[in-house]
Amino acid sequence: MRPDERKANQLRPISFKRKFTRNVAGSVLVKMGRTTVLCTCCVDSRVPEFLEGQNKGWLTAEYGMLPSSTVTRKPRDRGGKVDGRTMEIQRLIGRSLRAVVDLEALGPRTLWIDCDVLEADGGTRTASINGAFVAVVDALHALRKELPQPLDRILQDSVAAVSVGIVEGEERLDLDYEEDSSAEVDLNLVMTGQGRFVEVQGTGEEATFTREQLDKLIQLGQAGIRAITAEQKKALGALWPWK
Repeated sequence: MRPDERKANQLRPISFKRKFTRNVAGSVLVKMGRTTVLCTCCVDSRVPEFLEGQNKGWLTAEYGMLPSSTVTRKPRDRGGKVDGRTMEIQRLIGRSLRAVVDLEALGPRTLWIDCDVLEADGGTRTASINGAFVAVVDALHALRKELPQPLDRILQDSVAAVSVGIVEGEERLDLDYEEDSSAEVDLNLVMTGQGRFVEVQGTGEEATFTREQLDKLIQLGQAGIRAITAEQKKALGALWPWK
């Protein structure tokens, strides 16, 4: 029995509250169970030095957890230094979004993604990716008259992510913290709306797993991502880039 009595193949309740703040073009509060992340997308007319003069854009991400987001207070990052886990997660978010953004079609501008965890109960990186995509769509739509290409040309596909794992010998979808902390196998899956893989991060936590178990986890994750993509589409409504 799972801590919240979900079925093994059941997602936690998921929601996207768009336009959560007013100072940026894209702002989304995403919730997956108790995990809550504020995802924003700011647009900068400049690009990094290595892209200057190439008429090409860039997308980068930053991730952080508020001190009160965890049961025991998490110290703030100071002096521009971030811990290894934070660096890993923000790089994952950036890679995941760049996988579906045509940077040449974007033109010479930078999309800054910020994901700030308000409450953590497992799956903060996957929730961040899910909310960040919705924020990017909102931001690009707000700037559509300034963009060199239509939205469905800049965004080549949607992207979503979910965690899966083996807990007490059972393959489970969308682990909460209690499950994640005791999982024998932990895997994060990032995929596009068309079903193409972006990233697979799988680890045996003091355990091993078979090819059959890996296949079951990926199938479970694929089904979860299809459901998350449907929720993204529902949240964006008429702004969904593809008809």
